Formats: sequence, C-alpha cells, structure tokens
Amino acid sequence: MNALTLPDIAAQASRQALSLEWVGMCGIALPVLLDGKLLSATADAGVSLDNDEARGIHMSRLYLALQTLEQETLSPKLLRQVLSSFLDSHEGLSNSAYLNIHTDLLLKRPALISPLAGWKSYPVSIEARLKNAMFHVELKIALPYSSTCPCSAALSRQLIQEKFVEDFANQALQHTEVLAWLGSTEGIVATPHSQRSTAQLSLRLHDSQEELALIAVINDAEAALGTAVQTAVKRADEQAFALANGQNLMFCEDAARRLNLALKRSPGIAGFLVRVIHAESLHAHDAVAESRWNWETA
Repeated sequence: MNALTLPDIAAQASRQALSLEWVGMCGIALPVLLDGKLLSATADAGVSLDNDEARGIHMSRLYLALQTLEQETLSPKLLRQVLSSFLDSHEGLSNSAYLNIHTDLLLKRPALISPLAGWKSYPVSIEARLKNAMFHVELKIALPYSSTCPCSAALSRQLIQEKFVEDFANQALQHTEVLAWLGSTEGIVATPHSQRSTAQLSLRLHDSQEELALIAVINDAEAALGTAVQTAVKRADEQAFALANGQNLMFCEDAARRLNLALKRSPGIAGFLVRVIHAESLHAHDAVAESRWNWETA
C-alpha cells in the first residue's frame, strides 16, 4: 500500500486575497545565552504574509530556526541570522521577519560599603526586525531606583530650622547640646519622602553594533541616577544609601534629563526613548516624565 501524502493546508490558496503584516507565534519558551549565562526566555517570532493568495505561513519552520539561539551568545549578528532563516524558509511568501525575546537579566550587585552582595533582576526585551533587507535591533530595559523629592526635602529642612529656633531661642549655644539635638527625634521633626522608581529604557542600536551591551547600558544608567536599589545590606550600607539619596534629590524631570545625557554618550545607541515613573509616596498617583532622542513618534 502506498503511503498517503499528508495534506499541506497552509499551501492552499486563500479564500480572500489579502496580505497580512504579521503572522507567527508568541510566548515560545526557549533558553538564550547572555553574558555567558543561559537564561530562560520567551520569544515572539513572525513574518509578514505578503503573498495575498497564500492561505498561511509555515510556523514550524520559524520554531525550528529558533534553536540556533541555544548555541551562541545573543548578538545582533545572530539575530539577523535567525531572521534571514525565517525569510529563506518563506521565500515567495514574506518580505519581513520579526523576533522579540523577553527575559530577566540577573546581575550580582555589591553593597555600597560592606562586602555583601546580592542578585538583581532586570526585565529585558530584545526586538529585531528584517524588513526589505533593512535590519534593526531595539532593546527595552527596566531598572528600579530610589528618588527623594527635592520639594519635600526643602520643606523638611524648614520645619527643622523652625524647631531649632523654638528650642534654642535666647540661649547660648553649646556644642554638645546642639549635637544631641541633631541626633534626636525631637530635633529632626520631619524627613523628606522617597519612593521606589522605575526607568523604562527603549534603545535603538546602530546598525553596525556588534554587541547588545546590555550590562554597559544598565551600569551607565544606574551611575547617572546615583541611587540604584540595593540587595543585601548592613547598617553601614543603609546609611550610605541614605547619603546617596540626600545628595541626589530629584524630580522625575531630573531623572529623565540625567538618563538622556548618559545615553547620548553611549557609542552603540542610535536613538532612545526614556520613561521614568516615580511611584509617589505622597500622592495616590505616579509622577512620569519622558525624553527621547532620534526616536520617531508613532
């Protein structure tokens, strides 16, 4: 008995002639190599369906092409190779290919003073597209930091000044008494409010960029902000963190400007969109600021 040929329904003609901008799969589980580490990730893979007579694409071919990502460190070159394989396997059907990879980059961060260290997780997305032979890579990174309100700090200092005048009016100042007053809760009657904040970075890489340079971008951004959230700490680290916050008072506008200037100095970045979110501890709403450079609006 002759074996029956398995039907290929996707190869049949469509009942409605219409091209589609994107067809593929989302949430594909796969491992990726980043900074020498094998990370758990999910991928969205797809191509355009430009042949309006074709009923569908070959999704299994996209899935199999992703296996290359397990074998080499993730780089623009590797991403372009995978996208090219998408199109090669869909010759006559597709002119554009897309690949988005979502993972969490784990970095071990030292404490500010003590020898302690701990792991921090940074959500990362890598979005690549190959359209009409034009290749682009964009990175999306989210990083947390602390922000102390300059207005709240000024108002707190004013209350402390008023309390000082009240407690030491018409008295000869004694060094030991003033020192004790400064260290007491009776003297420091107000403190500025701080909040955990988030910087969302969307970055477009230069076409000639050979590395993703995720860690370098994160390091530069955290250095510009000056108050990256900590992992394991001792009291000396917590005090150093309080000092860093006091020396880096910032509104959301300040944070956005700092990141803008820092990212412009990065040689591998061709454009960016920065969005900072300060999850207010005073208000029930958030304070938000955006800054962009060489970034097209939608």
